[in-house]
Amino acid sequence: MTTTAGSFYDPANGDFEAVDGESLPARHARRLRRRRQTLFVAGGSHIINVALLAVFAAAGTISPTLVITFAACAIGKVAIFMAISESGMSDRWKDHFLAGPYTAATFALMLGFIYWAPAVAVVFMCAFFLIANVIAFRASPQRGAVACTVMIGGVIALYVLAQLPITLPAGNDLERLGTLLTFAATLMRIMFINIFATRVRDNLYRRSAALETAYKRIEELAEVDELTGALNRRSIMRLLDDEIARCQKAGLACTVALIDLDHFKQINDRFGHLTGDEVLRTFAISIFANIRTVDKFGRYGGEEFLLLLPEISHDSGTRMLDRLRAIVETLDWSAFSEGLTVTISAGVATLRPGEPPESLLARADLALYAAKERGRNRIAAA
Repeated sequence: MTTTAGSFYDPANGDFEAVDGESLPARHARRLRRRRQTLFVAGGSHIINVALLAVFAAAGTISPTLVITFAACAIGKVAIFMAISESGMSDRWKDHFLAGPYTAATFALMLGFIYWAPAVAVVFMCAFFLIANVIAFRASPQRGAVACTVMIGGVIALYVLAQLPITLPAGNDLERLGTLLTFAATLMRIMFINIFATRVRDNLYRRSAALETAYKRIEELAEVDELTGALNRRSIMRLLDDEIARCQKAGLACTVALIDLDHFKQINDRFGHLTGDEVLRTFAISIFANIRTVDKFGRYGGEEFLLLLPEISHDSGTRMLDRLRAIVETLDWSAFSEGLTVTISAGVATLRPGEPPESLLARADLALYAAKERGRNRIAAA
């Protein structure tokens, strides 16, 4: 192809079709299929160029020898890259899909024939539009700028140094037809490239969406919150149901606390999300270090956590939460970022006879709201 279809898979951006857990033979087979596909399309594009040159040869603009020579060079180029691809040699290279070398070889080929046959330079120069169109989809801005500069500089240098005329063949009806077909073929190939790239992007988007859904499902099924190490919401809620049922059956006390990190959004906005993540992790570690082994601690949502205290009375639970509040407040948070301070507010509620989990949590949530209303960095009891 006068375009480099392989550039859709720019090695600088990695192997976008990679699949987690894919075996090495399967990965090599997939890459080989993709290289074959792009090289077949490349060959088809060269056939179009040969056909266009044949029209100009029939019009007397160029000699048939030039058409034959271009066809031989194009076939040889594709054959060389096909041989490299089939050998598996490129699987050991960073550029598995031969995008960079193929682009460079195509550019050199077109530039050489512009010099040899300036009368039909339009055929070869249109190839640069195709190459640039492909590069624009996958190359980084820096690499795209370099490629554009090289192509423009090469053409300018060729025309200035060699003083080649820039003309469009239009001396007779057949030449005008050849010029018209050249532009039409270029537009069609650009459209094909855009459609192909859109399909690739759509497929990648669908795969990303499917993976995101799968990861969310895995997270829901997991027991532990990945960031903090605390139990996730699903796990802590299941344990809450179990503990309430056990305590009500045995007539034991059960206290819960909803804990919220004060002004956590402002921490993220002022110090950054990475610092915010460290705050959450450190807070969770501090809680784990200061509760009993029978207590259960989980992430209820965002910066809100649920602490389950089996066989703890209301007063004892309130005192325990106030002790945890003081511990969090006195930690040296400035180690993460200068000027950083972290405090917590909590609402404490103790199970009533026959009370369902929803009611217990609702009372703890109301108490948490009251703690915030009173100025935060405090514990409120339901």
